[in-house]
Amino acid sequence: MGENGTDEVGAGSAHGALDRNTVLGKVMIVLHAFTIDDHGVSLAELARRTDIPKASLHRIATDLVGVRLLERTPAGYRLGRQLFELGMRASVERSLVEVAIPFMEDLYERTHETVHFGIRDGMEVIYLTKIGGHRQVGAPSRVGGRMPLYCTAIGRALLAWAEPEVVTQVLTGPLPRRTPRTVATPGMLRQLLDRVIAEGVSYEFEESAPGIVCVGAPIFESEGRVVAAISVTGPVTGFRPQQHAASVRAAAAGIGATLARRAHLSEQLD
Repeated sequence: MGENGTDEVGAGSAHGALDRNTVLGKVMIVLHAFTIDDHGVSLAELARRTDIPKASLHRIATDLVGVRLLERTPAGYRLGRQLFELGMRASVERSLVEVAIPFMEDLYERTHETVHFGIRDGMEVIYLTKIGGHRQVGAPSRVGGRMPLYCTAIGRALLAWAEPEVVTQVLTGPLPRRTPRTVATPGMLRQLLDRVIAEGVSYEFEESAPGIVCVGAPIFESEGRVVAAISVTGPVTGFRPQQHAASVRAAAAGIGATLARRAHLSEQLD
């Protein structure tokens, strides 16, 4: 399941699409330079990550502190609370999480293992929220963290119903082995995606992190498009993902049905 992976592949991935010659582009490069594990980054380290001269970087950082997008710490800088507040105003993602939480809680009560909820962003999963108990396995996943689509159960649930060009891009791109068990050949991955479509669930067995297994399912909106996915993760020593496939499918279907009802009510009000 890579839901519990610790190395975030998305940090700074937007650099190539940003214009380094504009102030806004430089601001975004600075913000994207922070990783999910950063609690304080020095100016020198930010300069290394962004390749922005220190004098210019200091001015940008000072301005970002002034508008609370960055905060000063004894170790340097960290992302500010204003970014969290702005993120919570992202209506689509917030609505998805609000609908998903009750079903995630039910799924946790059934399994007492970590439940994840995520969406696709390009070639990666973004984890919008999770519910876990005291016995979470491995390194805990992070809300807002990213993992590849190809080696995570939640990612495969999203990838199987993605646009053909997205699937082709993943299958023809690099598939690095994150563990010895990672499926890293296009043919085998294609077979797994076909199985996801046939069975309505996806699995991962120690492919993104050792000791972790997972089962996931896609969430369809009213028009039949996959908008998110849900998964349950447990330890390979005691968790049998196949035994929870029906529960995960039911949770995904419940979230999808609720989203469809909300969309229908919204159309009526309009």
